[in-house]
Amino acid sequence: MKDLIKESRRWSAQAEDDYRFVVWVRTEDGFYDKVCFLTQQAGEKILKACLYATGKRKVWGHSLGEMILELSEIDPIFKKIVTPAKRLDRFYISARYPNGLPGLSPFQAYSKEDSDDAWEDLKEIFAHCRIFLEKSIDTSEQTENT
Repeated sequence: MKDLIKESRRWSAQAEDDYRFVVWVRTEDGFYDKVCFLTQQAGEKILKACLYATGKRKVWGHSLGEMILELSEIDPIFKKIVTPAKRLDRFYISARYPNGLPGLSPFQAYSKEDSDDAWEDLKEIFAHCRIFLEKSIDTSEQTENT
């Protein structure tokens, strides 16, 4: 379990770094598609950190919605963020690739409102995941020290 806690911390640290980057890029005007994609990425990484913290050895996939459903079987705290996770899933492909949306490239299709909504969803996911990770890692370390 010790290695999985270490892996959880690696994913969490990268997620926090991505989160800080989203904070910064939001100060620049017009990068709405990038904000949308980066919120999905940061959300994916923090959820993978949570899955590693549960003892899961292999964490595959990119769907925040699927990860949340798996985590909600372990801790009901995750049931509160199913909807924000599913909303961020929409940005995995469509916010990156010109052929991800019909007719428009991502930089033309996404608005400030889209990026603001994605940001709010990410903050909600991070708030729950931070609580879960703190609780999970503390519990694991206490168990290993006894």
